[in-house]
Amino acid sequence: MADALVSVVLEQLSLLIAQKVQKEVGLVAGVKNEVRKLESNFQAIQAVLADAEQRQLKEESIKRWMGQLKDVSYDMDDVLDEWSTAIAKSQTKVNEHPRKTIKKVCSFMIFSCFCFREVGLRFHVARKIQTLNDRIDGIVREKNTFHFKLSEGETKLPERKITASVIDATEINGREKDKGTIVKMLMSESSDQEPALRTISLVGMGGIGKTTLAQLVYNDHQVETHFGKRIWVCVSDPFDETRIAKAILEALTGSAQNLIELQALLEKIQESIGGKRFLVVLDDVWNEDSTKWEQLKNSLKRGCLPGSRFLVTTRNTKVANTMGSSSIDILELGLLSPDECCSLFSQFAFFEKNSRERENLEETGRKIAERCKGLPLAAKTLGSLLRFKRSRAEWESVLNNHVWEIEEAEDKLLAPLWLSYHDLPTKMRPCFLYCAVFPKDYTFERDTLIKLWMAQGFLRETQNQEMEATGGECFEALAARSFFQDFEKDEDDGRIIKCKMHDMVHDFAQSMTKNESFSVEIDGGQAESKMESFSRDARHSMVVFRNHRTDSFPATIHSFKKLRSLIVDGYPSSMNAALPNLIDNLSCLRTLKLSRCGIEEVPSNIGKLIHLRHVDLSRNEIKELPEEMCELYNMQTLDVSDCRKLEKLPDNIGNLIRLRHLRVLRRSDSSFVEMRGFEGLGWCLRELDEFHVSGSGEGSNIGGLKNLNHLQGTLKIKWLGDVKDPDEVKKAELKSKKNLTQLRLLFGSRRERRVIRDDEILEALEPPPNIDSLWIFNYQGIIQVLPSWINKLRVVHLRNWGKIENLPSLGKLPFLEELYAGWMESVRKVGSEFLGMDAAAGDISIGEMRASPSNTIIAFPRLKTLSFWDMREWEEWEGEGRRNEDKTIMPSLLSLRILGCPKLKALPDYIFQSTTLEKLRIYQCPILEEQLKEGGKGWPNTSHTPDITFKLKRNNMGKNANKMDGDLVHAFN
Repeated sequence: MADALVSVVLEQLSLLIAQKVQKEVGLVAGVKNEVRKLESNFQAIQAVLADAEQRQLKEESIKRWMGQLKDVSYDMDDVLDEWSTAIAKSQTKVNEHPRKTIKKVCSFMIFSCFCFREVGLRFHVARKIQTLNDRIDGIVREKNTFHFKLSEGETKLPERKITASVIDATEINGREKDKGTIVKMLMSESSDQEPALRTISLVGMGGIGKTTLAQLVYNDHQVETHFGKRIWVCVSDPFDETRIAKAILEALTGSAQNLIELQALLEKIQESIGGKRFLVVLDDVWNEDSTKWEQLKNSLKRGCLPGSRFLVTTRNTKVANTMGSSSIDILELGLLSPDECCSLFSQFAFFEKNSRERENLEETGRKIAERCKGLPLAAKTLGSLLRFKRSRAEWESVLNNHVWEIEEAEDKLLAPLWLSYHDLPTKMRPCFLYCAVFPKDYTFERDTLIKLWMAQGFLRETQNQEMEATGGECFEALAARSFFQDFEKDEDDGRIIKCKMHDMVHDFAQSMTKNESFSVEIDGGQAESKMESFSRDARHSMVVFRNHRTDSFPATIHSFKKLRSLIVDGYPSSMNAALPNLIDNLSCLRTLKLSRCGIEEVPSNIGKLIHLRHVDLSRNEIKELPEEMCELYNMQTLDVSDCRKLEKLPDNIGNLIRLRHLRVLRRSDSSFVEMRGFEGLGWCLRELDEFHVSGSGEGSNIGGLKNLNHLQGTLKIKWLGDVKDPDEVKKAELKSKKNLTQLRLLFGSRRERRVIRDDEILEALEPPPNIDSLWIFNYQGIIQVLPSWINKLRVVHLRNWGKIENLPSLGKLPFLEELYAGWMESVRKVGSEFLGMDAAAGDISIGEMRASPSNTIIAFPRLKTLSFWDMREWEEWEGEGRRNEDKTIMPSLLSLRILGCPKLKALPDYIFQSTTLEKLRIYQCPILEEQLKEGGKGWPNTSHTPDITFKLKRNNMGKNANKMDGDLVHAFN
């Protein structure tokens, strides 16, 4: 099927033409009429695209015509981008070397011409436009033979927000009986006649709910407690024994293994089984070769406890037999009954509709549910589409659409997916289709995906909304329509941060982008032959390396001259040798993701990739970036995070006038990157995750933050201890950055001796009023009085305050909900000053802490989560001694966690006076555990807490001590 990206490309071109072509290319003699003709042709084509999109399903000639249109649109986009880049470059160059003779009123025009005269680009662009017009003339002539209908209008986004109303597939009913059957089969006792390692198989057509049912079983409480280890592996096609073995081993050991050979992996698996009873789910299996499976199965057999199981999902009964399932161990999933299908459809379609709307739409809804033919994915897809439509006419339009008449393979899913896809606003369609570049079962991150969409020009900034916000709305809309699933959500705000696509939805996206997007797995010597099978007209590619020893990139990639995206994944050992040639040959790239590719040097010819918007070089061995990168004037995202050897950013980074996201985050607090020249980034930069302070006086770089007033989210500032004067800090003008919500301050110093006290720096910073989360690391100052700007904080992290003997009076903060403190090596006692209830203790008066007419003083009035860790000298946590009716302490506390405080003897009395405490975690605190556990002196107080855990050894906490609890991640990372 032809690519719906055409619609968005044409819209972008129309905008560019209207805004720029007439102003600039018109300066070239004879081109003005060509430009007007070009605009007219595009407008005529755009007016009939809606009808063309529909008719291409049935008419092969229209499908071919759409393909030609797509190609010429891309070529036109490249020409205009080349031209727009030259204008940006000329502006930057002239701004660096201003000429007094140039009048400001005409500077933009003259500057552009100045660059064009130097390189002859104006005439180059003009010739290309004339050539493209000849091609478009032919497309327009053929258009007239199809007698298309003119467009009637654009699909509108739902007016209300949909972020909180995404329905998770794991909550769907309709398979309760099947679930019970599978759980019973998995947990039944093995008889002497049964195989030592039994394989249960779920068999059914695509979209019937095999994976969803397997997830429900996998997460069932009975199953979770019955099996000592549960492992989930998405297999797909081809069946890769080494990759599956790696996935199983990682689940068993908790870490990625460097082993490459299958035999070594199998031996390690046997060693790690350790007499466990396990469940391994192998999802989406296509393998019909028993020899590929037996070796892996036999390794798992040895050493496992009786009752271990495999659970396989597949579309083919023959595959189930190959995997070792007998006839009694195969459950063939049937279609849902009409009532079950209608119920599932209604769960989505009538979501948040009132009884009057339900009554009006119920009959039409029942008929649409019948169209789903008992297929769960079809019911879910159509229900998700109709949840945003409230009129009967809209529902009947879906019921009577001609797409139901199409007869193709898997037609039960084609129609629902096409209807939901075609109902998307034109701007959203290419965003959905772009996801076809990822392999099946690939987990993609929401924010990264939005940046990839931006790089391809799918998102546009308006006067009222930035590109990132538009991308967020698009992502939420696609999720709400069930195009995405398996959501991983942020624990704080419930926002989706990661997800996947159902394999049938992925197949649909790939069918819509045929010859345009491909992903390929490389493992050994078949790379070239695999690449040969793909169309040279492809625009987007993802190359996945399965063998870490691969040290060469397939040279065939050079023949894909039209690529706009190249995403590399899977740790190839090095791409140093391949990178220069790759850059020379792929001149159309907008996205280049080369994370973890062993790159030691970025070649200077990267400056030739003038269309680049998104560059990811994270986790490489780069020491510096070439200055030529500063000529990539279209750059929106540059990611060099976790490049541990990186010493400096380019001096002219301020020339990247469209840079919106700069990621330099380092895992080590001791790392340093020289950062200067940020002054030119003030207009566009939205994300700067980390800034490293260097120099002093006039040579200080912290003033580079001054103009970055559009920064959003989190900013981390390192090496504040190197500041010599509080006035230097004020130059950053943090208070002007009103979109920052979290500030992380690291007060380390690269000098032997600090010049001024950290508390002077802290007071001088003056963050913006919207900051609600503050992290302070390596602080060496004294906090007698809390900074004047700290009052509105909701979250506070304090770490590695080496010389601080007393914690600050944080109990006075009226909005504080979460407090984390760790590595306070000099703290021996936490006293009443911590509560801030002494009138002499700080800058917030007792009067401000009174929260009721009865004049009760409340310390930590909203605190819900309190965590302390690795405070090795801490012995005493002082209580109140006796209950005081005029004082209330931590009335909202829900969770208390203490880790690695071996000398702490007791908890204060006010902790247990709170009736709200739900969770208590005590790790590596032997004295405290002895007192608080059952039978101890403090047990009468502790026993009322619903959820209590004690652990003495860190290595008993699972595969990562920082993941003892999901909600401990913030504290212990």
